[in-house]
Amino acid sequence: MNDVMMQLSEAVSYIKSKTNATPKVGIVLGSGLGNLSQVIEVETEIEYGKIPHFPVSTVKGHGGKLFFGKLNGTHVLCMSGRFHFYEGYSAQQVIFPVRVMKMLGIETLLLSNAAGSVNPNYKVGDLMILNDHISFFTTNPLIGKNVEELGTRFPDMSEPYSKALIAKALEIGKANNIHLHEGVYTAVTGPTFETHAEYRLIKTIGSDVVGMSTVQECIAAVHCGMKVFAVSVVTDIGIREDDNVITHEEVLEAAKEAEPKLTLLFSELAKVIA
Repeated sequence: MNDVMMQLSEAVSYIKSKTNATPKVGIVLGSGLGNLSQVIEVETEIEYGKIPHFPVSTVKGHGGKLFFGKLNGTHVLCMSGRFHFYEGYSAQQVIFPVRVMKMLGIETLLLSNAAGSVNPNYKVGDLMILNDHISFFTTNPLIGKNVEELGTRFPDMSEPYSKALIAKALEIGKANNIHLHEGVYTAVTGPTFETHAEYRLIKTIGSDVVGMSTVQECIAAVHCGMKVFAVSVVTDIGIREDDNVITHEEVLEAAKEAEPKLTLLFSELAKVIA
């Protein structure tokens, strides 16, 4: 057994010693979006720091626990708080929890994030479903020796985000009067917010929003055969005529205000996935 599989096995064994739950739906909550975990009927919670080889969240607005429980009647595994490349973790550490989820039986992964918009039709508080992404500006987490037990050396990424789940989400949005954009997410390393020139570049290459997470997790999930659905909460506008400074506190506040829409969307989506 290689080192990666050994570490994953040790983490999974510890988690299974704490719960008998076997959810098929996994959820990762982004910056300022942790309150969704409060809607879950929690049966078991496990601190990241107690799980072997698991990273620990270091960013304000991110929790640090795994929650097993029911969301709208569906058994789920929820990560309240994720990990980022900019925290100093390797790309492989960032995706470690996704691989743990796979080994725990997760088949569908729901991702959320806070993002800056470069699309002039978006406004703060809007939700955008990811239908594609651009990952050239961040490290591919599959670089290095392939872990054959998890997936193929050259995974296809022509449909990184499930078209079927996107269609279901759009139906949910329409039924609940939630306006949903569809667009492209560009991943950058962070932790700096982008310069004006970088925002213009990101817009020029065909992106609608930009953020510092999600894509590495998506790549890992697709690599190991999961279906992926992701939503960005627009928390700031990147391309603007003034010189307003973007702060992390403002991002968290905007995410908090938009969170009820995301909670409803994920709750309803979890129900139809089951």
